[in-house]
Amino acid sequence: MSAATTRAFIMQLKAGHVDEYKRRHDAIWPELADLLRDSGIHDYSIFLDEDTLQLFAVLKLRPGHTVAALPDHPVMRRWWDHMAPLMEVEPGNRPRERALKRVFYLE
Repeated sequence: MSAATTRAFIMQLKAGHVDEYKRRHDAIWPELADLLRDSGIHDYSIFLDEDTLQLFAVLKLRPGHTVAALPDHPVMRRWWDHMAPLMEVEPGNRPRERALKRVFYLE
């Protein structure tokens, strides 16, 4: 069996929205959590750099799963619309993400 794929990326929070961003994630919609899990996402964390308001996200994707369909899913699109006022986004309200390259790993 192959190992899970780890993905890491940075997003940008807008000033003045730290508390609301956390509040919305603390109350994540059950249907969104189910969608992410059903897509193979697990061990998902988002960290905040309070000086720059950069959000650092890291998640694992179970073998044989892909997130390719997520951008077209109605629940995902609703979540992006819900979060768009709080962060920098692309057209269609997808969060602006910058993928990060792993340069070190210790198991």
